[in-house]
Amino acid sequence: MSRFRLYSPEQAYLLPPSVRDELGEDHLCFFVRSVVERLDLSVFQQSYSAEGGELYAPELMLGVWLYAYALGITSARQVERRMVEDLAFRYLGAGERVDNWALSAFRRRHGRALNDAFTQVLPPQRQKTRRRGPRLEWAKGMGMVKLGRVAIDSTRVQANASRDRVDTEQALRDTRARLRRQVRSWQKAADRDDAEPGGLEVAIGELNQALDELPRRLERLHKSGLKKLSRTDEDARFMRQRGGKFVLGYTGEIAVSDDHLIVAQRVTQNVTDNDSLQPMLNEVEQRCGAPPGAALADSGFFSVSNLEQMEQQNVDGYVPDSNLACELNLGRRCGGTVRAAAHRRMRAKLRSPAGQAAYARRKAVVEPVFGVLKQQRGIRQFRTRGMNGVNNEFTLATLAYNITRLHTMRAA
Repeated sequence: MSRFRLYSPEQAYLLPPSVRDELGEDHLCFFVRSVVERLDLSVFQQSYSAEGGELYAPELMLGVWLYAYALGITSARQVERRMVEDLAFRYLGAGERVDNWALSAFRRRHGRALNDAFTQVLPPQRQKTRRRGPRLEWAKGMGMVKLGRVAIDSTRVQANASRDRVDTEQALRDTRARLRRQVRSWQKAADRDDAEPGGLEVAIGELNQALDELPRRLERLHKSGLKKLSRTDEDARFMRQRGGKFVLGYTGEIAVSDDHLIVAQRVTQNVTDNDSLQPMLNEVEQRCGAPPGAALADSGFFSVSNLEQMEQQNVDGYVPDSNLACELNLGRRCGGTVRAAAHRRMRAKLRSPAGQAAYARRKAVVEPVFGVLKQQRGIRQFRTRGMNGVNNEFTLATLAYNITRLHTMRAA
């Protein structure tokens, strides 16, 4: 008798295997399905007209995309392949073979609906919430009803565009002069008797077409108010990263609770964070139905105006200026003139033992979340282009993160 088990890959099943038996009841795909079942998807449905052929169900497409982003799969082509080869994807897709065009179209189309779904997944903070969609009942019993403290931070995410394909005013003028010289040179060659008939005329026509496009590109550059404008993604901006390097991309901003849930998120073109603190606090209140009790942010979000507004809103802020941040991080006493009363109060609070302990929580709360999104989930570069597309991608990524976080908390 052979010691080896029978190996017969071509053997047919008498009955199809149960997905739950194969993957286990606690598999993430079943949790994603349970979340999508509880969501109000009417905003997805209302975006389609009554005319046309049959469409894939929004719960199918949303469930597949959320599970894909939870695994760090952001390519529509890879998702299409997984829906054939992967059992969990086949379960969420109900056996449908959705092509990458339909998957990409769904991701591009439903920005408002995706934001609505993101808000629905957040646990409610007040009973009199104005949200139309139902909240998830199991989230209420997890001890997350009180919003409490949030940590706010941002990161640069590379655009789906080459940094070499950019327009500047000088480069456009140089290109125009070069094309004109080439047109004159080829025109002289076409006028000679020994020139190949027809070939140069076609090439000259293509050069003239490129020349006609240059004024429009120059006008777009002037309207943008920028010195450099990407030809591939006009919404992308050159932004400074750590180490003094510049990246062509966007700024992703999140607010994270002590439970490591993302309670607010957005994508902006802001090259600095000074003007982002108040919009993010407003975003938290809009998403959760209540303002945060306390807000932690690094020195990039500091401004005296921000401190004064937080005091008016009764938000317990912990936002150091750059000199104080150096003191808190390196232990060296900082200097600098402090004239505003709100600034003096902030320095005194952050120098106290309680203030230092509270501010120290910022790194432990928000930075691991960005680590997961960028290192594990592939949000170092966007797949789509334009503000609408990258906003939808970031919403999907943060929503998928929250679902996996809730899945982990439920199992703990």
